[in-house]
Amino acid sequence: MLHHSKVVGLPVSRIDGPLKVTGTAHYATEHAAPGMLYGYVVPATIATGRILAVHTHEAESFPGVVKVYTHENRPKAAFRDAKWKDEVALPGHPFRPLENDRVLFDGQPVAFVVAESFEAARDAAALIRVDYAPGEAKTDICAERHNAYVPPVPRMPQFMPPKPRGDAETAFGLAPHSVSNDYVIKGEHHNPMELFGTTVILGRDGDLTIHEKTQGSQNSQAYVCGVFGLDPERVVVRNRFVGGAFGQGLRPKHNLFLAVMASLDLNRSMKVEMSRREMFYLTWRPSCVQTVSLAADGEGHLQAVLHHAVHATSRHEDYQENVANWSGLAYACDNVKIEYEIAKLDMATPGDMRAPGAASGLTALEAAMDELAYAVGIDPLELRIRNFVHRDQNQDKDITSKALHACYREGAERFGWASRSPEPGSMREGNELIGWGMAGGIWEAQMSQAEARVRLFADGRVTVSAAASDIGTGTYTILGQLAAEAFDIPVERVTVAIGASDLPKTGVEGGSWTAATSGTAVQNAAKAVIKTLLDHAKNMENSPLADASEEQVEISEGRLVLETNHQAGVAISDIMASAGLPFIAETGKAAPDKAIMAKFSAYTHSAVFVEVRVDVELGVVSVTRVVSAVAAGRILNPKTARSQILGGVVMGIGMALHEEGMIDHRSGRIMNHNIAEYHIPAHADIHDIEVLFVEEDDDKASPIGVKGLGEIGIVGVAAAVSNAIFHATGKRIRHFPITLDKILESEINP
Repeated sequence: MLHHSKVVGLPVSRIDGPLKVTGTAHYATEHAAPGMLYGYVVPATIATGRILAVHTHEAESFPGVVKVYTHENRPKAAFRDAKWKDEVALPGHPFRPLENDRVLFDGQPVAFVVAESFEAARDAAALIRVDYAPGEAKTDICAERHNAYVPPVPRMPQFMPPKPRGDAETAFGLAPHSVSNDYVIKGEHHNPMELFGTTVILGRDGDLTIHEKTQGSQNSQAYVCGVFGLDPERVVVRNRFVGGAFGQGLRPKHNLFLAVMASLDLNRSMKVEMSRREMFYLTWRPSCVQTVSLAADGEGHLQAVLHHAVHATSRHEDYQENVANWSGLAYACDNVKIEYEIAKLDMATPGDMRAPGAASGLTALEAAMDELAYAVGIDPLELRIRNFVHRDQNQDKDITSKALHACYREGAERFGWASRSPEPGSMREGNELIGWGMAGGIWEAQMSQAEARVRLFADGRVTVSAAASDIGTGTYTILGQLAAEAFDIPVERVTVAIGASDLPKTGVEGGSWTAATSGTAVQNAAKAVIKTLLDHAKNMENSPLADASEEQVEISEGRLVLETNHQAGVAISDIMASAGLPFIAETGKAAPDKAIMAKFSAYTHSAVFVEVRVDVELGVVSVTRVVSAVAAGRILNPKTARSQILGGVVMGIGMALHEEGMIDHRSGRIMNHNIAEYHIPAHADIHDIEVLFVEEDDDKASPIGVKGLGEIGIVGVAAAVSNAIFHATGKRIRHFPITLDKILESEINP
């Protein structure tokens, strides 16, 4: 068995940290090659319609320009309907730039300039004029909700609502207490620090090395090989460092397409990097309108749950999220009806953005639960405790583990919830109203499929290799910790190689499944190495391990020893010398256990407690304290884990108070496509955030007991902020983000 020394579970600093803080970590567009060309995109200035003409003469005559591409001269190498299935494919026709004269969304690429320098490409692009026949843009989800429809082809079956149980409408009508309201959430835009970009380096023999901002190097490799008909053996995609992604990097973007297209066409190395403005024309968290109706008896026990959700998709694809299903499993209720639809807008296809579906759906549900608590007249935390459920009622399955009670208890104690005065507007200091709100959070604890290779050298050094990505989550570090623990060595003696398509197969990094999946693959590979080492040890003359099984041995201080007697063992160096081997390498695999998942559901859980202060005269809201208590199984590294939750909480505050794509619905254009006007939380907006990890053992969610943390940190935060604002002001605002104008629409009368 594997020796469990004090490596996993310690707050080890990121092993890639020194490279990042010294600027020596090279990101996608920080690679170079002799004779490199640079590309620049010309975005559409209408949201829907047709291109009548693209005037490129001035740009083509600009010094340094090599070629200008439009839909009229795009190389034939780009197949329109290539036989390629994206790992996160959507029903519909995937967007490919410069495909035809049709404009599908504001900012769509309508021309692509290639030049000898970035500056030449940029300046020439400014000279291009495009004539359009614009159409009538439909970009308002509230106006289009009545044209919504049930997706004819599910993106994933689990996104579709479960069958209704009981009679929710009748139970709702008979219950003594009920609430029913609409909740509107404006669309949010991913804004990771690193811009999307691609560097294509063309080898002498025609091979391509592609440095790409992506959450899955093998997914991007499959894309370019499928679309351009390339030999996978001659294309390597690398994403060794990724400066944030939040789900935006799950699908290849047009920078990859255009860079490879131009490189193949011109037989030159290419670099394409988007501007911050262009980042707003990519995937986004879809705007949505939800109607949540809850009913309870006099004791606060839920009698009915009805949740109807409509969110945006694009004109050409049916993007789907699991928005409403959480309402059928979060709390105990026998009468539940969930409805889910999507509505087409003239915008880019939305995409997964940190906790897709759950962040939106649970914002509405948890705000409605707060409203129900006031309607019944009980504490919002007590309402949730009274409706605690141990089973997944949607799927009629047991849950692998659920330490949510501990989240409630420990989070409330740390926050001081017992001191809360229940009456809205009753807590005040000077000119500031104080509000305390809370909410629950849920996210799926998933595993995908992955492989990892572990190599043990005679001197005890270890290398780990896998195509897994690290988007800032700490993947490098936790994989190194798992290997270090397996071989009883310091993390410094482990070399982790990830982020390249020619490494052992791994899916995209998303869904909070990477730690559980790639971590399990590393552990299995380590076990396989130890088994092989034992096999060789048994062949040695007078081996003290001749009769040992792999379950009876472990690595300790450079020796393979009996777990119960470390005196009985053989040095790793001696075993390899005897076998004539410089190293032993084995591959481990990981995949969901279908037998377990047939019987159980697995989720992470959280309880979020928030304090806000609202200026009585100005209506300015400050989130002054947050306590996030999380149950996520085994915590591999408290330091990187805490960072994940901190980041999620900050994004949740942004969702609650700041972030919205502001669209002029007359033209369908995004008006605040920059960080100056698209508001995200700044340092001054963030105060005290405390993260608690409650103890939770779970050997079913994943073999290493991990549930994943990337998503759960954001879930419930926006609702908790909203609930705290109501507690402070007595004003219930159901339109997110809760901006200053909404606070000031009517006088604050606590």
